Amino acid sequence: MVAVAWGHDVGASLREAFFMFWETLWPLVLGFTLSGAVQAFVPKEQMERTMGDHRPASITRASGLGVVSSSCSYAATAMAKSLFQKGADFVTAMVFMFASTNLVIELGIVLIILLGWQFAAAEFIGGPIMIVLLALTGGWVIRRAMADKARRRLEHPAETGDHDHQAMSGVSPERQAELEH
Repeated sequence: MVAVAWGHDVGASLREAFFMFWETLWPLVLGFTLSGAVQAFVPKEQMERTMGDHRPASITRASGLGVVSSSCSYAATAMAKSLFQKGADFVTAMVFMFASTNLVIELGIVLIILLGWQFAAAEFIGGPIMIVLLALTGGWVIRRAMADKARRRLEHPAETGDHDHQAMSGVSPERQAELEH
């Protein structure tokens, strides 16, 4: 009797895990697909014209695109990296990431269902306030020289000695060269 109840509980848990996986899969797929599309199809010049600074028009564009994009934080981070790598201003890319993880419609629906309309209202009132604060102060915190250095590292990792496998393994480029010979 206990084994049957236990088996039923395990089966129900596996079923719920599958449906949770299925529900979270689409934001990941959508976000990474959009990120790949930006990398493959958006010319750098167009990105620089559209989001190459952190003026109000660029911030508004980034916020709007963030609101309609994937709410998955991993996908939003990948997309922000792609935007920055393709010529978007660092602050504008961060605004996109913030909007896509905090101002998406499905988050509002979840907040209303689970916590009430007050929390959803706070999210959608506080989010734009935080975006404005980021836009106003981001340029002071992350200076142009620092953002340019980061962009060069993304565009030419071999020239700066940054290789993903080396960074993840903790092995310095010099040590990696010794090990390869």
